[in-house]
Amino acid sequence: MGLRRLDLRGFSGDRRELTDLLPRPVDEQDRSSEAVAAIIAEVRADDDDALRRLTARFDHVDIDDLRVSPEEISAALARIPSELQQALDVAHDRILAYHAHEAGEAPEDFVSGGITVRHVLRPVARAGCYAPGGRARYPSTVLMCAVPAHVAGVEEIVLCVPPGPDGRIDDATLAAAAVAGVTEVYRVGGAQAIAAMAYGTESIAAVDVIVGPGNRYVAEAKRQVSGVVGVASAFAGPSEVVVIAGPDTPAEFAAIDLVVQAEHGPDGLAWLITWSEQKLEQVCAAVDRIVAASPRRADLEATLGAGGWAVLVDGPKQACAVSNVVAPEHLEILTKNAESLLAHIESAGAVFLGVNAPASVGDYLAGPNHVLPTNRTARFASALRVDDFRKHIHAVSMDDEALRTLGPHVVTLAQTEGLPAHAESVQLRWPT
Repeated sequence: MGLRRLDLRGFSGDRRELTDLLPRPVDEQDRSSEAVAAIIAEVRADDDDALRRLTARFDHVDIDDLRVSPEEISAALARIPSELQQALDVAHDRILAYHAHEAGEAPEDFVSGGITVRHVLRPVARAGCYAPGGRARYPSTVLMCAVPAHVAGVEEIVLCVPPGPDGRIDDATLAAAAVAGVTEVYRVGGAQAIAAMAYGTESIAAVDVIVGPGNRYVAEAKRQVSGVVGVASAFAGPSEVVVIAGPDTPAEFAAIDLVVQAEHGPDGLAWLITWSEQKLEQVCAAVDRIVAASPRRADLEATLGAGGWAVLVDGPKQACAVSNVVAPEHLEILTKNAESLLAHIESAGAVFLGVNAPASVGDYLAGPNHVLPTNRTARFASALRVDDFRKHIHAVSMDDEALRTLGPHVVTLAQTEGLPAHAESVQLRWPT
C-alpha cells in the first residue's frame, strides 16, 4: 500500500490552519464510549463474576482464581533464559536510576553509561480556563487559572464565563482577565463551554488543556473530554471542606468555615470532625445561628442539608483517618497542635493549619492555587499548578560504546516481545 502523501508546500505556518490541513485521528472515543460504559456498569454491578464473564467473552478463557500467586510469579522468574533475566535487570536498574534522578534535586541532564537524557520543558500552545458564574462572580478564579498558565509560557489563554442575565460578563471578572493576561474571553458557560474548548467551534478554537472549577455538569463534561484535552486537578467540582476541631477550637471559627464552603452553592460538602461531644454541639449551634442570619439562608440550608455532616470520633488520629477517606478539597485543622496532625494527613487538596489560617486565605492570596481536586479525587490528584500547562519531553542521545554495551539487551527484550523490527533497528546501527 505504501505511505500516503501530504503536500504542505506554501503552508503559512499558522497552527490552526495546520490543524485543519493535517489528517485527524479517528475518534475512537465516540466509537467505543457506549461499549466501555456497559463494561464498567457490569463490573460495578457484579464484581468478580463480571470479570470472569468478560474475560471469557473477550479473551476466550475461563478463569477461576483472578489473582496470580506469589509462587507462580517467582517460578516464572526462575524459568526465563538467563539473557532475558539479565536484560530485565539492566532495564530495571536504568529506569530506576533515571526516575530517582528525576524525583530528586539533581541537575536536569541524566548521564549514565553513555546515554544522555535531557529534560526539555515545553508549554502547551493554548489553555482553556473556566470561571463559574450565575450565583456569584469569581475574579479570583480567573487569576488562579490564568497566572500559572502565563508562568508556564502559554501564548494563548482562553477564558469562558457564563453570561449574566443581560448577556454581559461583570467588570470584576473582565478586569481580572486583563490583569492576568488572558488573550480571549467568551461569554459561554456550563458543559457547553467545556465541549467548545475541547473540540473547537466556529468562534472558539480548540485548546490543549482545560482548567477551572464548576458545578457538577461542568465537572462531568471535563471528565468526558479528558483524553481529548488535558484536564488538570482531576474532578474540580462543587466546593468541599473538612474542619477538624478539638476541645480548644473556637466554635464560631469552625462554624463560619463550614458555612463558607456551603456558600458556594449546591452539591457541596461541609464536614465537622471532632473528638469532643461538647464541641460538636457548640459548632452545630453556631452553624444554625449563622445560617439563620444569612441573606442566603435557603441556599445554605439546602447545601448543608444534603452535604453537611458532624462526625464524632475517638481522638485526633481517628479524625485524620476519617478525613483521609473523605479526601476533601479543603481541610482545616483548627487545633493548637495542628502541625503535629499534618503527619497523619494523606489525602487533601489543601490543608490549613491552625486557627489563623482559614481556607478563605487560600481562596484568594496565600499563593497556592484554589483550583483543587474534589469528589475524593485528592486521593490521586493535586492543586492546579504550572506543570499542568507544561509537557515534559525527554531527549535521548547515545554514544557508540553505549550502543555496543546496551544494544544486546534491547535486542533480547525486543525478540522476547515478538517485535523483530525493534531488534533490527538496533542491530543495523551496531558499531563496527
